[in-house]
Amino acid sequence: MGTNNIVVVRGAGDLATGVIYRLYKLGFKVVALEILKPSVIRRTVALASAVYQGVMQVEDLVGVLCHDISEVLGVWREDKIPILIDPDGKSIAQLKPAIVVDAILAKKNLGTNKNMAPIVIGLGPGFIAPLDVDAVIETNRGHFLGRVITTGKAQENTGEPGKIVGFGKERVLKSPVRGLVRIRKDIGEMVEKGEVLAEVQGVPVVATISGVVRGMIYEGYRVAKGMKMGDIDPRGHQEYCYFISDKALSLAGGVVQAVFMIARKKGIEFDEKAFNDCLSRKY
Repeated sequence: MGTNNIVVVRGAGDLATGVIYRLYKLGFKVVALEILKPSVIRRTVALASAVYQGVMQVEDLVGVLCHDISEVLGVWREDKIPILIDPDGKSIAQLKPAIVVDAILAKKNLGTNKNMAPIVIGLGPGFIAPLDVDAVIETNRGHFLGRVITTGKAQENTGEPGKIVGFGKERVLKSPVRGLVRIRKDIGEMVEKGEVLAEVQGVPVVATISGVVRGMIYEGYRVAKGMKMGDIDPRGHQEYCYFISDKALSLAGGVVQAVFMIARKKGIEFDEKAFNDCLSRKY
């Protein structure tokens, strides 16, 4: 059976942006759904930043905030990614996508189900295939990262960040108290262990390792106590702050594999014209 090439991605954080990037490069018409005030940590590589800025570019991918569905078509014509504020996914019924990808990474299912589209994919814990999604993508760093699961679920949330050159929880910055964030060291800046990187209601947030600030929540964001608000990359490569990560692209590869596996199984054929049109893009 034939269908359109529309993909709805729930979420537009840094990992979701990797998924959007790969699908866009294949010629799919992608629209991302976000919440009103996303806690964007890796702001420089997340299309969710468009919620605050109106427009956000990540590599050669451009996201544009849309106020309603009527603006989506215009953004697609400009070869850009529409971003809608729609945490409940109400616009999905109107968009009638061929594919829905839940890339919220909430560690639980916030309402995504197989009735939303012919192909439905969930990233990480909280989904069971083929019960509520057609496939689950493993998000836990390690040997199984990015694998496609068509029966069962992803590994449970460990509560521990993945390690980078031996550092795990040490590289993550968490809010010491509840309140407003004031940034002292922003994304891309090199820092030393013991430096004050931010303040929350005047309480300092101190670097526990040296490296480059890879993630920092928006200035003035109101955080809860213990909430993740930033991270340090101990490798110290400043350029990594501005490119989609290896993890994001690994997850995206799993999504692409799942899309075509499920399409073949269900007899779904996509609109070839859209795929041919994408060949004219400059890469």
